[in-house]
Amino acid sequence: MLKASNSTPIPDNGARRDHNRAIGTILLEAGRLSQEDVEEIRAFAGKNGLRFGDAAVQLNRATAEDVEFALALQFNYAVFPQDLDSAVDASVIAGHDPQSAVVEELRTIRSRLLLGWLSAAERNVLAITSPERSEGRSWLSANLATVFAQAGRRTLLIDADLRRPQQHLLFNIQNNVGLSELLTGRRAGKDIVHRIHPQMRLFVVTAGLVPPNPQELLVREAFDFVLDRFAGQFDVVVLDTPAATESADAEIVAARAGAAILLMRRNRTRQARLMQAMDCLTRSGTKVIGTVVNEY
Repeated sequence: MLKASNSTPIPDNGARRDHNRAIGTILLEAGRLSQEDVEEIRAFAGKNGLRFGDAAVQLNRATAEDVEFALALQFNYAVFPQDLDSAVDASVIAGHDPQSAVVEELRTIRSRLLLGWLSAAERNVLAITSPERSEGRSWLSANLATVFAQAGRRTLLIDADLRRPQQHLLFNIQNNVGLSELLTGRRAGKDIVHRIHPQMRLFVVTAGLVPPNPQELLVREAFDFVLDRFAGQFDVVVLDTPAATESADAEIVAARAGAAILLMRRNRTRQARLMQAMDCLTRSGTKVIGTVVNEY
């Protein structure tokens, strides 16, 4: 059982060189410190036997988030930018606070998937589903995709919930074109794939405009063709699905993927609904490779 308490190539060549650069230099070039700040912090750090980052925070010249940003670049571990215009929602915690305990549990899930499912999978496509609404499917999909990308896997997250899509909100990207337009032949795949940040190999396909006939789109052979093509272009493809017991959509998406994680929320998911969802998935031929207990 996969368990959690609650989502880039690794940075490109330019970012890899950050390993050899000092934190002060990184923050200076990023515009987060001035040259005067750097010199003052270095002097204070040397006088008090502090590391540069600790000294910067004590002097109020930088925040803990600034130091985390620089460390992430040093260790080829990209985090999301904080600018308001392109801000990824704070709930995608793997890209904002990679040192948190929750993200460590997400990494454990990722490692088990890499060593188990992905090493033997015929297809590198994984659906994330749960019995009912508000159990955290979109949260887990976004964060799991992010930790895969942070591990250097070229990762695609597809919002396959054509009824109540969420990924465009989490990643703050337009949703005027997406999966629904691709399945109806109105857009090509290259037109709907969004790269989240230049230093991350994390890509997102939003759901697109909510169609009047989501189930009919998902059962089309075009969906299989789309998944096959994306599976060949990416190391991991993660599918966010609707609730499993509210329509047949999740069953269809999971069957197309071939493998699924079944999510339950502590003190919320009803056991009868959980068993119903499991029956739907196994009946469709989907391999349920694990369950996640979510407290988020």
